Amino acid sequence: MKFGLLYGAQLPRPWTEDSEYRLFHDMLAEIELADRLGFDHVWCPEHHFLEEYSHMSGPEVFLGAVSQRTSRIRIGHAVALMPPGFNPTARIAERIATLDLLSGGRVEFGTGESTTPTELEGFGVERAVKRDQWAEAVDAVVRMFVEEPFAGYHGKYVSAPVRNVLPKTRQKPHPPMWMACGNREAIRLAAAKGLGALNFSFFGPAETRKWVDAYYEGIESAECVPAGFAVNAQVAATIPMFCHQDEATAVERGADGVQFFNFGLGFYAGFGAAAPGRTRLWETFQRDRDRYGMGRAAFGKPGMPLGNPARGAVGTPEQIRRFLRQHEEAGLDQAIFLVQGGGTRHEHVCESLELFAREVMPEFKERHERAERAKAARLAPALDAALARREPPRTADPSYVIPARSPNPGP
Repeated sequence: MKFGLLYGAQLPRPWTEDSEYRLFHDMLAEIELADRLGFDHVWCPEHHFLEEYSHMSGPEVFLGAVSQRTSRIRIGHAVALMPPGFNPTARIAERIATLDLLSGGRVEFGTGESTTPTELEGFGVERAVKRDQWAEAVDAVVRMFVEEPFAGYHGKYVSAPVRNVLPKTRQKPHPPMWMACGNREAIRLAAAKGLGALNFSFFGPAETRKWVDAYYEGIESAECVPAGFAVNAQVAATIPMFCHQDEATAVERGADGVQFFNFGLGFYAGFGAAAPGRTRLWETFQRDRDRYGMGRAAFGKPGMPLGNPARGAVGTPEQIRRFLRQHEEAGLDQAIFLVQGGGTRHEHVCESLELFAREVMPEFKERHERAERAKAARLAPALDAALARREPPRTADPSYVIPARSPNPGP
């Protein structure tokens, strides 16, 4: 099992003029530390207008900075929003390729649609068609990666003429591709399209087993027709993590961040009513957290084995080790740790990462390569068959030209 970190740039009020500046530079320092410690991936979402919950509206810019502060950690979008109202399709292809070059081929390309009305309505994206828009944009982007020139696209939501979309990615045929998954239907779709499954819901090992089994059943079925020109057969799940030798200290330092993450998502996507510029999410969380089952009591009694998905891997190294072994046995390929949330202090995050890397990570690293080799051997026939079902890259009309000047320039 590999280990990643999720950075959404949470920033509870009250704010000062320097709050966002300090936040982004603290995150860069933590990711630079994680790179040295041996963490495998860093993931950043794309969110817009979600005050306090996520100030990560330009992940492609932030990850560009990450690429220059690190040397080995994989750099992931979790996820790039694909409906054209959020991002013109060619611009996504250009940005991913540029980041892949800057990072020396370390990009992981996660794709998604968004879910909150604050974001969808802010960009004029209709909820009823966002999945169809995602599918067309993904299809067009992967063709832009590999076709030279790109042969054009004429869908219902994505339309683009013949162009040579530059630059091209360093990884060939393109970076590993993923899809955001929040339910069983989505994980089956990810498998049917040969995309890695990024799960952002907190599940225990038993539920992870169900997701993993459903996913690999789809990957190995005749229904799998890859969206890309390579299959990325992996399942990753988000798990809260805070590590300390003393369990009470781990809970004290990590609980508010974990629960604020859950509360904020519920507020913007479910039960809340955002007032732009006037939303007080942290205050609302502190006032109403018990009402929504997010008080400290939800973390369970001290000394008990970890198993509550809402708590995840918040505890001592030994507690975390045992908990993660269950996810590993369930077949999880990557645990993506939520470490930056609420008002969690930068120095405490760094201490947690260092302790986890020293006392928990090594045994999982030792087993990972062996497990990956076994999985690759098992899946090889199914992946070959899936790629054989995929339409190859197209060739553009060789007579297509773009005049430098319009033949009818007008008066």
